[in-house]
Amino acid sequence: MYNAQTMTAQKQRILLVEDDQNFGDVLRSYLEMHDYDVVLESDGDAGLNAYKGGDFNLCIFDVMMPKKDGFTLAKEIRAKDEEMPIIFLTAKTMKEDILQGFKIGADDYITKPFNSEELLLRIQAILKRSQQKSDPGEDLKEFEIGKFHFNYPLRILTYRGETESKEKLSPKEAHLLKMFCMKKNDVLSRSEALTKIWGEDNYFTARSMDVFVTKLRKYLKLDSNIEIVNIHGNGFQLLVVDQIKEENN
Repeated sequence: MYNAQTMTAQKQRILLVEDDQNFGDVLRSYLEMHDYDVVLESDGDAGLNAYKGGDFNLCIFDVMMPKKDGFTLAKEIRAKDEEMPIIFLTAKTMKEDILQGFKIGADDYITKPFNSEELLLRIQAILKRSQQKSDPGEDLKEFEIGKFHFNYPLRILTYRGETESKEKLSPKEAHLLKMFCMKKNDVLSRSEALTKIWGEDNYFTARSMDVFVTKLRKYLKLDSNIEIVNIHGNGFQLLVVDQIKEENN
């Protein structure tokens, strides 16, 4: 599984699953030239078996593959390790396919043909972000949001209403909620959130962020005094009504 200490102690290891053998061999050789340890498999089933038997820092999956497509493979890996960085490769350029990849939790989505150097830079950026998120020295905080208690390090959102309930958030959900908490009752810039969490601000990452905002709204709806509102042309605002009343008194 992903481990920041593994990254610094040895070559960073990539699982590449690509059914075009020639393309896969070329890409593996290119990445190995840049000091990555690459395991190449040619279908989704073989990719899943390789993942189970290995210790990887990042996965690169072609979308259209025999036996098991890249989306299905990613979902199965996400069920085992929701923090594993995943990049999708595809010849498709349809927005629906790209959005599906981000909904699964893709860290990036690159359409073929692409520039190898661009892929290399994206890999480096994703691995750097992943390592920073796993850094035990990262600023860790807990937050009170209305009737909720949010433990960011554990990614646990606890509702303390009539009955207590807990929700375990995904890494991106937790990171986004932390940013909302840091700017509670103030505007969180869409661009700031996209740059810090997704690494870049573009149409596809913005749509991915919308999916995560919808998930947070669902979790927080137990408290009627909490609302995440759209600020047109700017971003979002986490409103906590009780706190606003206290500040105005």
